[in-house]
This record gives sequence, structure tokens and C-alpha cells, in this order.
Amino acid sequence: MAFKLEHPLLLLDNSNMNTLFNEGEFKCTNMTFEEAREIIGMYEKDEIVLCFTHPDTYDIIFNYLGIPNKDFEYKQIRNMRVNQDGIIFKIYTTPSETQPIIHADGVEAKKIQNIYVYCVHITRTK
Repeated sequence: MAFKLEHPLLLLDNSNMNTLFNEGEFKCTNMTFEEAREIIGMYEKDEIVLCFTHPDTYDIIFNYLGIPNKDFEYKQIRNMRVNQDGIIFKIYTTPSETQPIIHADGVEAKKIQNIYVYCVHITRTK
């Protein structure tokens, strides 16, 4: 008999993570990209819910971090359930300390920001 999860794993980003903290108690733990890949790899496609639509987050997670894209179902989630897990891909942007100008295709482009991402495992405990 196969094990059936009670709640799907949620994949979150900055745009929706705060809506999940409406009620309850949560445990958050920073994690490496490798740990995030391993956890996501333990779930089947239908056991994971994508909770963001921002294309930059999508690109970072599936192209830069190397997490396999399985065309996960999208759902807007307002509250996590008790004992439900999620992975938050926290993205933050800082001004560039150096602002080099490059020339590409006959036009100038200037670096203005640095983009960083880190992963947080979240579980609703109560």
C-alpha cells in the first residue's frame, strides 16, 4: 500500500508567504539549495503545489537552482494546515555597488541591482 500525504508540499516566494501566517505557529529553518532539491525530489508531481506566479521566481527556481520542473499545479493558498510543509524561495534585491556599463547589440546596458535568493523550510506546527 502506497503512502498518501495528508497535505501537499507548498512552493512559495515573497509574494505570497505572508498570507500564510494569518494564524497558527510555524517553524522556519534555512536550507541549502541541495536540501531544497532533495526534498522536492521526494514528492510526486501531484503532491506539490506551486503557490506563486511571478515569472522571475519561476526562472530562478527551475533554471538557476536546478530544481526539476514537473509542471506543478498552481493554487492560491491563504492558510497552511497544521503539519503542512512548504519551501519558501526568498528573493531580495540590493543596489549594485558597482554599476558597470556594457555594450550589447549597439546599445548600452547598466547593472543596477544584485538579486539574491535563499531557501527556507516552513512547517505549521499548531
